[in-house]
Amino acid sequence: MLAVLLALVFAAVELLPGDAAKASAERGESAADLAARRHLLGLDRPVWERFADWMTALPTGDLGTSARGRKVTELLADPLPNTLVLAGVSFAITVILALLLGCWAAARPGRVTDRVITHTSTAAFAVPEFVVSAALLLVLSLWTGWLPAVTVTGGDGRPETWTMLIMPVLALVVPQTGWNTRVVRGALADQASTPHVEAAHFDGLPVHRILLKHQLPGAVPAIAAGMATSTGLLFGGAVVVETLFNYPGIGTVLAGAVAARDTPLIAGVVMCAGAVISLVLLAADLVRHATLGARA
Repeated sequence: MLAVLLALVFAAVELLPGDAAKASAERGESAADLAARRHLLGLDRPVWERFADWMTALPTGDLGTSARGRKVTELLADPLPNTLVLAGVSFAITVILALLLGCWAAARPGRVTDRVITHTSTAAFAVPEFVVSAALLLVLSLWTGWLPAVTVTGGDGRPETWTMLIMPVLALVVPQTGWNTRVVRGALADQASTPHVEAAHFDGLPVHRILLKHQLPGAVPAIAAGMATSTGLLFGGAVVVETLFNYPGIGTVLAGAVAARDTPLIAGVVMCAGAVISLVLLAADLVRHATLGARA
């Protein structure tokens, strides 16, 4: 799947108007100068040949050379850990909130609390990250001045203070929590109709005990799969959020690489993000396997 995705990246960049040579051209350059730069960057070769060379070098850890002449691994050495911190913190908070809200709603099926949480989570997921980011900037920065509007990077390439993470994290957490709360609520609702849960209700067990001891364990496989698949949305939202808040992550790198038609750098970013998402999906499969195996 990752190889197919990378092939699509090379093909998509090839279909965009212009190329890396033209994007980096200075005013007044002649056609001969552009042709020489295209030859230097290998852009005069077929796209499938450039893709094959890039994939051949990938197992050695070589992500190629950017259009600016620097190794892609060097360009991603600082931004990638920053994005992993942002995405990791956002994902952890999302999991906690989604479990709490989903369980709270499932403990009161059909009641006001359940309806409020369900409708609110749907609305939260429907709001794009850039809208949430704009609202946070307006309220927490422009109106109140509590938080800085942009991220200031220190000498080590990291945000200067942890408070600069608050708004980017919130911008990712709000829609992700909305989606995953629905996932948790739906998985628990499916378990509510199973015979052993109905038998627990007939036995007069407390609602919270039925929820935690009977419904939640059975819902873990579906919850793990749903939350793992949302990591793709999380990384997609991170591209927008990092650009808006000037956060020094791969989202900012990707935006600049697309503008420069820098195919190796774009592919390197996609490769790193895809690898992380694949690992999360693998972890979810292992959780599902362990849970279903234990139940069997």
